[in-house]
Parts: sequence; C-alpha cells; structure tokens
Amino acid sequence: MAKFRSLARQVRDPRRTPTQRRTYLRRCLERFAPYGHRATWDHLCARAGFCPQDREPDPALLLAALDELEEARAVWLAYEADFAARRKEEKFYGIRQPGILDDWHRHTWGGNGVAWCDDPSIHPSDRLADVLRRIIAAIRTAPGATCPVCADSHIRWRHDLAHEPGSGPVCAGCGIVVPVPVLTERALAEAHNSGQFALR
Repeated sequence: MAKFRSLARQVRDPRRTPTQRRTYLRRCLERFAPYGHRATWDHLCARAGFCPQDREPDPALLLAALDELEEARAVWLAYEADFAARRKEEKFYGIRQPGILDDWHRHTWGGNGVAWCDDPSIHPSDRLADVLRRIIAAIRTAPGATCPVCADSHIRWRHDLAHEPGSGPVCAGCGIVVPVPVLTERALAEAHNSGQFALR
C-alpha cells in the first residue's frame, strides 16, 4: 500500500486528471481518516466545496481538501510522537501495564477513527486539525462532563458501532464517539443510562 506522502504527491500532480487526483485523495484516507473513511470524505468535500459524488472536481478544491487533511495529520503525528516518548519513559521506570488512555490510543493508532463518526453524514464542521487539537487537549487534562469537540452534554452509549471497540459514548451534537478517558465517571454513567433509555 502506498504511503500517505506518496499519495498526496499524486493529488498535487498537475499532469494527473481531476478524476485521478480525486482517486488519490480518497486513497489518502486509507492511511489517515480521523472520522472514519466515509465521514472524513464527506467532511472534506463539504469544507472544500465539492460534491462527494463529483468524479471530476476542480483540482483547486481537491488541493484545499488535501491541505486540511495534511494539517490534521501533522497534529496527530506530533501527538503520537509525544505518546511514544511517554510510554518509553514509563517503561524505563517499570510502568509496563497500559492504562485506559493507552487502550484508547491502541484503537486509534495511525489516526484512523480518532474521532470516529458512526454516521458518515454527521460529523464536526470545524477544521479537522482543530477537532484533533481539542481531543488531544482533553486527553491531557482532567476528565470532563461534555464532548471535548463541541461541548455538547448530550452523550449516549451505543452498542452497535461499526468500529473497534463496538460500543462507546456518542455525542448527539457532533456525532463523534467520545474517547472514554476524557469523560468523568458520572458522565459515562449518564451516557450508559441515556443509551439504555434510547434502546427501549
């Protein structure tokens, strides 16, 4: 499988047709898709201003979408480098048992599904990089009672997610699966209760 940078070069290549450049942009999402492949594609198309089904979009719009994706990827790679350095230091001091943060990170390695959106048409509208910065900031601070992306307090537990793990707290406001480590025990309990209520 081609690497992200190689695929991004193909998106920028003016010798490629718009259809080919669109295909390479879609393939970039095989390497990095914070909301999941379909939701990230829907987001990029909406932000750049072309229809997801358009087979020959304006190359300038494709480049705008790629720029946003690359900015978000840079944010995530910096976080992963910090995470790896922290784990290395912890292991040096004998802390080998991974915590809840490590368990969450294991499911998002590479940046795929960092802010998973189970419904591809419901996702945050802000720039991807800003969304990732908010999630990373929430990971690094004390747990809260609201979604770290949109600050919505309406979070419910879902058991039918099309992503690993198959269940988790979903924000009603922006549609992301909220990372468990960023929520307080009370917020998680309320999410469980609202999820059970919604299933009745």
